[in-house]
Amino acid sequence: MKKILVTGAAGDIGSRLRKLLPAVYPAIRWSDIRTPADLAASEEFVAADLSKMDDVEKIVQGIDGIVHLGGFSVEGPWDTILQSNIVGTYNMFEAAYHANVKRVVFATSNHAVGFYPRTQRIGVNVTVRPDSRYGISKAFGEAVGAFYADKHGLRVTCLRIGNVADAPLDQRRLAIWLKPEDLVQLIRIGLEHRDIQFEIFYGASNNAAAWWDNSNAQRYGYHPIGKGDDYRAEAMAAQAKLPPDPVGDRFQGGPFCTEEYDADRKP
Repeated sequence: MKKILVTGAAGDIGSRLRKLLPAVYPAIRWSDIRTPADLAASEEFVAADLSKMDDVEKIVQGIDGIVHLGGFSVEGPWDTILQSNIVGTYNMFEAAYHANVKRVVFATSNHAVGFYPRTQRIGVNVTVRPDSRYGISKAFGEAVGAFYADKHGLRVTCLRIGNVADAPLDQRRLAIWLKPEDLVQLIRIGLEHRDIQFEIFYGASNNAAAWWDNSNAQRYGYHPIGKGDDYRAEAMAAQAKLPPDPVGDRFQGGPFCTEEYDADRKP
């Protein structure tokens, strides 16, 4: 990769990557709809609204690989999700194709499969079961990535990210925690592994409580260094202070499943 583009530069994950990725990829263009407050003079930044194709076409020029984090990162009104995550993701893949970008790493989410029960361990070859409009948009992004890989030859890796943080903060996140350095490892596989065409990986570290079979990532050389169990005592102490959530505690998507859950119409 001579030069990569990272969208979502002002978000939490983007801010973490701005500290970690330059050691691996010296030529990076960062982008977001807003300028990061701590942007350094040495960082190349181009503002873009992903729902506007002209903006997206501008930021992909001269780029070899894209790490697409940009969009609305939580549940929201349909029109917000539509413009930021659905139109924006389509625009990114379409512009990347026409600009001859070689690879795209798409930050999808565990919320694309959030309505699987916590008692069920799942791999990547399962039917999507989104827990929110946000989850729907991520399932859409995975489908768009597969289309551009199969029809147009982009090399696409979709990362169903759990929770990126310094440590897991509660019981749910003991299962889905992703150490930032492990995210970098997954991104590197997506941007560099010669055998990638289209793949889905789970964005999770080495968590004993994991609900996900991440053997697909492991067969491409993923060896996570983070261990959720190292923080079990602290996470469970924090969990004990949280109120019970009869819906969210059943499903992998947690509170995303609870919001707007129509219990009266469930069988």
